[in-house]
Amino acid sequence: MSALNTRFGRAVRELRESQGWSQEQLAENADLNRSYLGEVERGYKTPSLATADKLAAALKVSLSSLVARCEETLATDAAAH
Repeated sequence: MSALNTRFGRAVRELRESQGWSQEQLAENADLNRSYLGEVERGYKTPSLATADKLAAALKVSLSSLVARCEETLATDAAAH
């Protein structure tokens, strides 16, 4: 599991939770399997660019915004240490 995967997954989970959605709801909206989404959120899977774009679209954010949020998570983690 890479730090990048962990940060990306955390960004997806935070956005999902801010919408008040379950994993099932996001998976359905992004046309993904719920268990796969759970693995992405936990950082166990590396989503393709196409999958990341599906997630961003389902979350109603741009792909660049989703990636930027992932980078913000990196800055937050670095500041905490």
